Amino acid sequence: MNPVPILQDLIRCPSVTPVEGGALDHLERLLKASGFRTVRLPFSEPGTADVDNLYARYGSDRPHFCFAGHTDVVPPGRDSDWTHPPFAGVLADGQVWGRGAVDMKGSIAAFAAAALALAEEGRLDGSVSFLITGDEEDAAINGTAKVLGWMADNGEVPDHCLVGEPTSRERLGDGVKIGRRGSAHFHLTAIGRQGHVAYPESVINPIHLLARMIDRLHSEPLDQGNDWFGPSTLQCVTADTGNPASNVVPACATARFNIRFNTLQTPESLAGWIGQRCDQVVAELGGRYDLEIQARSDAFLTEAGPLVDLVTAAIAEKTGIVPWLNTGGGTSDARFIKDLCPVVEFGPVSRTIHQVDERISVEELQALSHIYRNILERYFTVFRT
Repeated sequence: MNPVPILQDLIRCPSVTPVEGGALDHLERLLKASGFRTVRLPFSEPGTADVDNLYARYGSDRPHFCFAGHTDVVPPGRDSDWTHPPFAGVLADGQVWGRGAVDMKGSIAAFAAAALALAEEGRLDGSVSFLITGDEEDAAINGTAKVLGWMADNGEVPDHCLVGEPTSRERLGDGVKIGRRGSAHFHLTAIGRQGHVAYPESVINPIHLLARMIDRLHSEPLDQGNDWFGPSTLQCVTADTGNPASNVVPACATARFNIRFNTLQTPESLAGWIGQRCDQVVAELGGRYDLEIQARSDAFLTEAGPLVDLVTAAIAEKTGIVPWLNTGGGTSDARFIKDLCPVVEFGPVSRTIHQVDERISVEELQALSHIYRNILERYFTVFRT
């Protein structure tokens, strides 16, 4: 089955987060026509946008392999900056152009074409499912995490999963992600004593506290990393007092910072590390502080084994490349899936993601679909019970 028209139709659905835009509708119709059972899973939460999601499964036996991805895309910016309209799905110069072509409607089209072809040939010796969300590019609150909860509650837990994020760097197949760094957002408030700037003996300046805390946190290494992850890193993203006066020392100063961390750390261990250094500053300068973890995702690693081996073998057979197994980049929905089953990530070259003129070559898209088909064929041989 050709993934190109599938991708064109998906791009033509303007599914900018959290708008569904018709992308899930189109995919659901396509899967239903080939015998997949489908369930739409809309979720909402106070203070967040409503998000629609899709779960689909072919077969009921094990082994059960799941493809995961997202149809939501980032805004395209100004249409006039694009060579072809961002939601036209134009095929030109041997490439499919449009927002989401790489991140990640291209992967969805490729694994849909692979799975549908095998289903029509009666060659799926087990189950294949699709977990497709609509809010990966934003808060990721009402998407994959909640779909996974529904799957666990309804006996739909897969044995293994592949997320189609664009993991290749220069050539298709040169990178597979087998884990991700964790991410923790912290809010730090340094609390001093307000007063007039002319009477420094009567104040405790929280800006001085906060500045020394930030310096202390940034200047000391968190760790040295390990075999699969580099050292954990801390970056301060904002610091503020909200003070409009030039002759008043404010009562407090706040900072927000993010730590990307490896499997040597947890958000709790990082909070303890931060607290120790802030305690030292308070002992030196006085005052006090509050520390809050505002958001978190844990680091994870999928150990080498049959899943990783069959994915790399399928890639090497088609491309001649032995992919680099790595844990680089930001977070993805794999951080939720790893709690349910082993997961790896593999997809197209990431060069144009989130850019004007996002596009994927027809040759790359078809090769990607071939690899996904090869992965399925190998999977049902290796894991057949």
